Amino acid sequence: MQADSQRASDGRHWASLIQAVAERGDRAAFASLFDHFAPLVKTFMRRSGLAEASADELAQETLLLVWRKASLFDPSTAGATAWIFTIARNLRIDAHRRGRRDGLTDAADIDAEFQIDDAPGPEANMATSQAEIRVRAALTTLSDDQRRVLELSFYEEKAHGDIARILQIPLGTVKSRLRLAMNRLRGLLGEPS
Repeated sequence: MQADSQRASDGRHWASLIQAVAERGDRAAFASLFDHFAPLVKTFMRRSGLAEASADELAQETLLLVWRKASLFDPSTAGATAWIFTIARNLRIDAHRRGRRDGLTDAADIDAEFQIDDAPGPEANMATSQAEIRVRAALTTLSDDQRRVLELSFYEEKAHGDIARILQIPLGTVKSRLRLAMNRLRGLLGEPS
């Protein structure tokens, strides 16, 4: 739980720095963003099969676009890290297409493009595990009736009408229990309704 709050705090920190760049052209905020994200983006580029120099160039280009497009960042639609890595990914795709169009791509480059390790990293695995633990704990706070309706709907992928037949309750009761359970889970997990 502490890691989740730390991750959320970090996310707000990076978002506030991007907003400072957008609103005031804050060079110190941008320097902090650059110092933190440039090495991460470069590693991402290297893992996608780019040579050291190309990875470094695209990492710098990514952060340059962060500077130029900071006003387009919307923290309500994506976190700062996701936004920056989306820019990086798009630049990587563009670079690959340019290389292919210019005839600079050889077989090894193409093979590397299709051998990208898309497996989640250890941080993503840990975040997923922690989220699962939080959800399981939150589920235990629901009434048996609410939990059963949720299980049938989400885990067994039953339609609301089928749930009503299985549990021998009215369809409106199924929908009501689902709505109450989801609202309770959102509250417990700290998500907006």
